[in-house]
Amino acid sequence: MNLFTYGTLMVPEIMHQVAGCTLQSVEVSLEGYVRYGVQGEQYPGVTVQDGSSVDGILYLDVGPEALRRLDAFEGKMYSREPVTVMGKNDQKSLEAMVYVFRPEYEHLLTGESWDLQRFLQNGREIFEQQYTGFEELQS
Repeated sequence: MNLFTYGTLMVPEIMHQVAGCTLQSVEVSLEGYVRYGVQGEQYPGVTVQDGSSVDGILYLDVGPEALRRLDAFEGKMYSREPVTVMGKNDQKSLEAMVYVFRPEYEHLLTGESWDLQRFLQNGREIFEQQYTGFEELQS
């Protein structure tokens, strides 16, 4: 299974720590969705919005154990849903799954765009210090 990521999991080191393995990846875009920050957090959520798109990383051939760990990491505010993404270079469409912010939690989205470069500069260290659940993903 392929997995589209649009936030903290776009960082290969974080993805490796969460998934428990190294995965091949390609740059893609997801049409019809928008990415916003989550109130009080360093990570984003996506929700459906016509006319918008989200750039991200598609991890290829995610295995069942990695998926179990990713489901645990994402938690109750996200639901894993099927989508079609477009390759950034070749415009080839690929089937994937994505963690979408559940409607009952959308009030927690800031309405401000979440930016990877800003996260890398200002939020990554905070995120890695605050998130202590990596060990729990292994059980």
